[in-house]
Amino acid sequence: MKTFGAILFVCFFFQQVNGQLRGRLVTTDSLPLAYANVSLLNQDSVAIKTVVTNVAGMYEVDNISAGNYRLRASIVGYQTWYSDTFTVSGYQKEKDFGMLVMTTAKKQLEEVIVKAGKSLFQQKPEGTIVNVESSILTKGSTALQVLERSPGVVINHRDNSISLNGKNGVVVMLNGKLMRLPIEQLVSLLDGMSADDIATIELLTTPPAKYDAEGSAGIINIVLKKNKKQGDNAGISITGGYGKGEKGVATMNFSHNTKRMNVYGSYTFSHNKTYSEMYVASSQNMPFMGGAVAVAGWFNTKAISNNHDATAGIDVKINAKTTIGASINYNRINLSGSTATDAGYNVLPDSLLHFKSINQGGNHWNNLVNTVYLEKDIRNGEKINFSADWLYFNNSDRYTVQSSFINKNGIQAGDNQSLFAPEQMGAANTVIQVGVARVDYTKQLGKKVKLETGIKGAYTRSTSLSGILSLLNGVWTGSDETSNHILMKEGIGAAYASLNIQFNASTSLAAGARYEYAYTNMDNSKTGAAIINRKLGTLFPSIFFSKKINDDETWQLSYTKRISRPSYNDLASYVGYSDPTAVYTGNPFLQPTITNNIKLGYSYKAWSFSLLFSRDDNAIERYQLTESPARDMLYISPQNLDWQNNIMMQATLPFKINNWWSMNYGFAGGIRQYKVSYTKTAFEKTYFGYSLNFSQAFKLPSNFLLEVSGWYNNSSYNGTRKQDGFGVLNAGIKKELKKNAGSLQLSVSDILMNERYNIHYGTITQEAFSIKSYVSFNTESAMFPIIRLTYSRSFGGGINQRRQINGAQDEKERIRN
Repeated sequence: MKTFGAILFVCFFFQQVNGQLRGRLVTTDSLPLAYANVSLLNQDSVAIKTVVTNVAGMYEVDNISAGNYRLRASIVGYQTWYSDTFTVSGYQKEKDFGMLVMTTAKKQLEEVIVKAGKSLFQQKPEGTIVNVESSILTKGSTALQVLERSPGVVINHRDNSISLNGKNGVVVMLNGKLMRLPIEQLVSLLDGMSADDIATIELLTTPPAKYDAEGSAGIINIVLKKNKKQGDNAGISITGGYGKGEKGVATMNFSHNTKRMNVYGSYTFSHNKTYSEMYVASSQNMPFMGGAVAVAGWFNTKAISNNHDATAGIDVKINAKTTIGASINYNRINLSGSTATDAGYNVLPDSLLHFKSINQGGNHWNNLVNTVYLEKDIRNGEKINFSADWLYFNNSDRYTVQSSFINKNGIQAGDNQSLFAPEQMGAANTVIQVGVARVDYTKQLGKKVKLETGIKGAYTRSTSLSGILSLLNGVWTGSDETSNHILMKEGIGAAYASLNIQFNASTSLAAGARYEYAYTNMDNSKTGAAIINRKLGTLFPSIFFSKKINDDETWQLSYTKRISRPSYNDLASYVGYSDPTAVYTGNPFLQPTITNNIKLGYSYKAWSFSLLFSRDDNAIERYQLTESPARDMLYISPQNLDWQNNIMMQATLPFKINNWWSMNYGFAGGIRQYKVSYTKTAFEKTYFGYSLNFSQAFKLPSNFLLEVSGWYNNSSYNGTRKQDGFGVLNAGIKKELKKNAGSLQLSVSDILMNERYNIHYGTITQEAFSIKSYVSFNTESAMFPIIRLTYSRSFGGGINQRRQINGAQDEKERIRN
């Protein structure tokens, strides 16, 4: 104990005798200059220590020995500043340079050629930043495909779901706006969104208090590009491709920038003809079919989608302290297709049934997001933001099923039950409207403390009319079990506050809390019955501690609490056709998931490591099997796990071998454990799950670039389901044409044709109707690799403006949440 005390005394003693400098850099408009270099120079003008200003433009230089020095401040676009010579001694250990106004450089380069871009992945305390433009595989890809190549992200094309670090419960934001859509629609939207329009993707596993608490696994924030060059600028990109079906993407964007106004827009059209196939082999005991049944079936799907994505916006600087703006994002998807089914049912001991069907139809939906905002710098270090958003989503789904289900004598099976009828007709129409308003306020409380606080209100109204009609005895017949008309209203009010404390240049603390009160009301308009009337108020604390050991090493520790509320589709009491024995349905008894996360992070230069401990109460797992109350139908629905524990490690390891070869490796995995009680017999499951991803980039002669990337996800479990592991290998080559004539890029996805989902039911516990089944689902690339050729070019030229140099200004570029 004495030794420990002596060490503390020595550390304290030396801290007192070493000198310290501080100050703040701002623009002529009093905006903080973030990420500027401040260097301490000796008498020979040699830099002996360099620090970087924080988001408030503040800097500190510690541990300075006695002597004579000068200070230098520099940043691109501004004149370099030098101080007069000053002395650090035992009598003058501290010096405050106060606020320094940096002046704009008199000469600007007419053209800047960037030789070294951003690294593909960057680490922040709240998560990983994917710099989408840093990958040559981006051109011609969709947002979903870029996500699939990102560390810790797993896309399940069989279920249309997204998980992060092995957990469901991910929410997606577009430019900082929470997309309050069912995950299935979000996956479709991302699959139709061109990656050419995306600047970065933020994988926020532990978001701070200013973000919505929604998303027990975290937040995926997609940040669209905004051209910052002064003058008129434009760009085009055209992609043609083929797998087992043709693909095409055309993108254009433009911007008009002056010192006071920025007008921008983009439009993308994409066409995709795709195929998939599925094989199912199962055994089950279904009393309504006569007892034990063995099934073997083949399903072949063809789908054609035509997608339109448009963005437009304007930012106007009213004066030096006030900016207003508005934006609009519009997405439209037209999807048509058909699924052919050929299945045999062997009802033991000797009754053979043959089922054939064609399920064909179309899905059309529109998504519109409008935003207006105002930002006001009240005074130096004090700012207030107002924003309002409105989201409108409309989905219309129509399909018909023509089938024959006959025994070996050619007689119709099913005893005239509705789902065994030779023709089915299904329809669904969903309208979701969301209004959001928020106010955010920040104030610098002294040189080392910053306050962030705000309030937010969101109101959602969803209506859905759906049902299945069966042709029985020549009459279209429906039932309450296969139809619904649901009205859902949800309101969420939130308030948050956080303090960001910069103890010194190497140590910081951000502590905050967010309170959210939510009510959910769901009624069956057809029957007038109340399905759900739920109210919940929860406090979500968060804390982030960061300690920089030296220029290369940093430690971080954080705690966050989050929630995943059931989506509209999760709660709605039904409806979707699967086969004559099963339907997709919702679960109005679902509870929200509450998650507690503790994260320990360490970074060494560009390498980063993190250890995440999380506890989920009532985690939601979709596509689980249960029996109908009358045991005459199989329900495929979401269910709550009792709990789920995760101990996950994540690592991002970039390497630069030489000037022409660089690589990135990512790992996310650990021990996962959960408990299930909705099955006939409760059980617990523990397993080790992980995902790997990598990329190799090569700069070749004659302006060629080559990239090879891939990922692998090992075996995983989802409630009672087991999914086998598999991986994908991709490659692309890019040629920069001379005289700024643009670029050509050729890419191949899933070279080894290995994107197959092999799923097992009944291997962990006894399923509904004692089902044991094997499902093999092949995506299009498992049948033939997808090849794309892209040409892109930028027009216009002008001066590349600094990103307002303000770290908080990066948030501006997102269309505020």
